Amino acid sequence: MLYITLRQYEYLVGVADTKSLTRAAQLLHVSQPSLSVAITRVERRLGQPIFLRGKGAAIEITPFGHRVLAKARGVLELASRIEQEDAAATPFVLGCFEDIAPWYLAPALDRLKSRFTDLRIEGREGRFTDIADALTTGRMDVAISYDVGFAGKFRRRRLRQVSPVAFLSTDHPLATETRLELTDLIDRSVILFREGQSEGFMNELFERMQIAPDICSRVASLEVMRSMAAHGTGIGVSYTYPPGDTSYDGKPLVTLPIVTPEAKADISLIWSEHRQECEGFAALLDCLSGLP
Repeated sequence: MLYITLRQYEYLVGVADTKSLTRAAQLLHVSQPSLSVAITRVERRLGQPIFLRGKGAAIEITPFGHRVLAKARGVLELASRIEQEDAAATPFVLGCFEDIAPWYLAPALDRLKSRFTDLRIEGREGRFTDIADALTTGRMDVAISYDVGFAGKFRRRRLRQVSPVAFLSTDHPLATETRLELTDLIDRSVILFREGQSEGFMNELFERMQIAPDICSRVASLEVMRSMAAHGTGIGVSYTYPPGDTSYDGKPLVTLPIVTPEAKADISLIWSEHRQECEGFAALLDCLSGLP
């Protein structure tokens, strides 16, 4: 618990600047006896005198007092910056789920910057847990993400619904199909993402559909999933799929849509329910809502 208040630090600096209790009291709009008592209490708390006060003589600052006053000025300067923070100087941070950032982040930033020319705008990508934490702590203002794991303390505005796809090797028994149902994954080896929110979402979906595929592998990135699927490890299941039919290591693969209606997921604008929703913020949301 802090004992010395910001007001008492102001008293110290005021006396140091004026070298007079009388003039400091006038500038600080406090009675001289109250000022004197406050300084005495601070000195007792710190265990050493800050000022040498002699009757009829100018106040002098002790060596210890100079060190305390330098720190007190720093504390007051920081407090002043907090109170006078200019909202216009603080960037608007748009987050985006990492896997869909290549499709959404740059176009969204272009859209915002072309409309809100006086606003500093920054983009940042991350995983589900990173985004949730950044939105909660104010390091991110709004995010474009799959609506996965943002329950309770968040608000959202749907941008679109998407269906998952399956990545398969070219010689997989299902590779000749044109589309799949989730039920086609029964008794098949499946590759999922390792991240807790993503895996939890898929497990809940399988449970609702009463499907129990063999989870043969869990991966951290989309391209690792595509590579493993191309090499026949199993069927990769993802809501994000880049164009092209070749994995990073040059192995061909097949991408098929999973058309089960229950498997659809939302891509949404997501923000903290505790964030102040001023008129300017509403305009930013409206601008982002028009993303193609």
